[in-house]
Amino acid sequence: MGLSRRAVLLGGTGMVVGIPAIQHVAWNGRNFVRDGYSADFPDAPEGKTSWMNWSGSQFATPREINFPLNEKDLVDVLQSTSGRIRPVGSGHSFTGLAPCEDTMVDVSAMAGLYRYDDATGLATFGAGTRLFHAAADLDDKGRAFPNLPDVDVQTLAGSFSTATHGTGNRLTAIHDYIESFRMVTAAGELLDVSADNNADLFAAGKVSLGALGIITQYTLRTVPAFNLHRQLTIEPVEPFLKRVETLAEAHRNFEFFYLPSTGMVAWLIHDVHDGPITGRGESEDDESLESLKELRDTFGWFPWLRQRIARSAISAGVIEDSSDASWELLSNTRPTRFNEMEYHIPRENGVATLRKIIKMMDHRKDAFFPVEYRHIAADTAWLSPFNGGPRSSIAIHAAVDERYDYFYSDFEPVFLAAGGRPHWGKHHSLGKSDFAALYPEFDHFNEIRRELDPNGRFLNPHLAKIFGENFDG
Repeated sequence: MGLSRRAVLLGGTGMVVGIPAIQHVAWNGRNFVRDGYSADFPDAPEGKTSWMNWSGSQFATPREINFPLNEKDLVDVLQSTSGRIRPVGSGHSFTGLAPCEDTMVDVSAMAGLYRYDDATGLATFGAGTRLFHAAADLDDKGRAFPNLPDVDVQTLAGSFSTATHGTGNRLTAIHDYIESFRMVTAAGELLDVSADNNADLFAAGKVSLGALGIITQYTLRTVPAFNLHRQLTIEPVEPFLKRVETLAEAHRNFEFFYLPSTGMVAWLIHDVHDGPITGRGESEDDESLESLKELRDTFGWFPWLRQRIARSAISAGVIEDSSDASWELLSNTRPTRFNEMEYHIPRENGVATLRKIIKMMDHRKDAFFPVEYRHIAADTAWLSPFNGGPRSSIAIHAAVDERYDYFYSDFEPVFLAAGGRPHWGKHHSLGKSDFAALYPEFDHFNEIRRELDPNGRFLNPHLAKIFGENFDG
């Protein structure tokens, strides 16, 4: 983002002279690693195995992690095993959707492009297909997803089931591309589901949290492949925030990142491009994150100085200008791990809520991860956070080894007061009464879930809290 570690350190050299050392010695000796953090998988008792999600926020020691090769294998698993069962994908959910102490089912082997119809553009993929593989397979056919999220290693099942999304005023979350799906129920029954043959289950199953059954394949609507022109611009946060709605309306894809305690934003646009393509250069995101961390570590004790140094070190203006195939630009691999809370706010409350979040972040001397802001169009899936109207999404982050408890105590109440709904795969503290108030069809979804899984085989502690069920292990 136009910020290097060298620039940060050089920018502070002259400004720190004359400031009493006592003011920053304590800060420079501070350890930001949170109590109890470990990067290691949990020790598994004898006869069990070990699992951990991407961020290390969720652990499990299941009796078995099963890797069915096809639908028959999956049916056999469901019919031959006892106890709880949870599907698991890439482990990119920060919430406790996947952990299970009995059987976890990884559908990664059920992957790839199964069928493609030239006449309709409909493509059928295995549910375990990673987003970047699906996008590449479609590109080979001259097709594309209308939009993509910013992380490309998630499975289709995990992405759709948690309402994963990209950004764009007129672009819906990716589960809205589903034309039909196949699912194995708790009893081992295989169901073909579409709006035509089971409208309620289709509306429930597009964002299912893995609570209705284990989905094995999806048939998706696609569009002709297209190229995008990408620009990344850095500028002061004021008066940028007054232009947010105008910029979002003017560009196909629009999002931005506020850099805590710098007073600067990095805003990103993508527009359809018909000319020659340049290809995207090597990403500098990780270097920029490390530089923001260095700025925090070195000068966080003095917010005024930290911002002055940031303003002098960050290169304002257009710092990236490139063009390529849509799937090459919209999604990335994120090697730097973190924890995240994201709430989807009614569009009319988005910028006002963001201003509160920025003010709170700037008061936190330990914050350095950017705050992300996106727009998503409405859709009709029952548990879609975008059901009922367009939303602005605000995401806050913390380094994987640092505290994030303040997400819940400080920031979540602000999101909720603005009418926010949490991203299903990202940190939140809500339960059944909250979701019943937030989602008009929540109780209807829960009724269908109980009909399909009367014994609660697909429940775990996290889902039991969401659906108001007792959980006895």
